[in-house]
Amino acid sequence: PFPVELKAGKKYAWCACGHSKSQPFCDGTHKKAAPGISPLRFTPEEDKAVWLCGCKRTRSPPYCDGTH
Repeated sequence: PFPVELKAGKKYAWCACGHSKSQPFCDGTHKKAAPGISPLRFTPEEDKAVWLCGCKRTRSPPYCDGTH
């Protein structure tokens, strides 16, 4: 998983395909490498430190749930 500091009200796009070179965030690589898979867009309600999933198997995307 990736430790990140999220900012309240900021829009994020979590990479769901695993091909982004900007993990854990989307860089648009899915358009060619994994058509049909889109990033998960989310906006946190508060500033917080979290672990974002890197294995893409979490049951609570974009957050790591220990599935790996």
